[in-house]
Amino acid sequence: MLESPRKRAARPALKAALSARVLRHDLSTAMTTLFFEDGELRAPLITDPIGSGVIVTIYARDVSIALSRPMDVSITNRLPGEIVDISHLDPPYVRVTFSLGATRLHALVTSESVERLALVPGLRAWVMIKAVAISRRDLKPDRAPQPRPWPLDQNSSPGKP
Repeated sequence: MLESPRKRAARPALKAALSARVLRHDLSTAMTTLFFEDGELRAPLITDPIGSGVIVTIYARDVSIALSRPMDVSITNRLPGEIVDISHLDPPYVRVTFSLGATRLHALVTSESVERLALVPGLRAWVMIKAVAISRRDLKPDRAPQPRPWPLDQNSSPGKP
């Protein structure tokens, strides 16, 4: 029997909470699109009506990192950002914090991944979040940001051509 030189570290429960608004439902794919300050997220279909606000909890363990724009992957949510902090936790865990603009999002990776990808603060990369990682229990009611209307929508009103 092999003995470990150190106790196995507990995986940290890091998470971020994003204010979002239900943008649309796609019944054919059973998916909902959520708008947040720095983009959109796709999640399994929820019952909240279009326009309602929710808080989306995203766990760092569900966030992956790509150095180039991910194209041929099954992960639906892919957002560009910049690494703003790398914090080494109990080995082998590392918290990589991204800025997506106004939003901060954490990825929990291993020190091996940090080294292999040569991750450093200031590096531009992509965060990827599986749509199925965003479950109904991770959504709470909120007063979320409204999507910016298209210019055409601002100038038109009912009854005007």
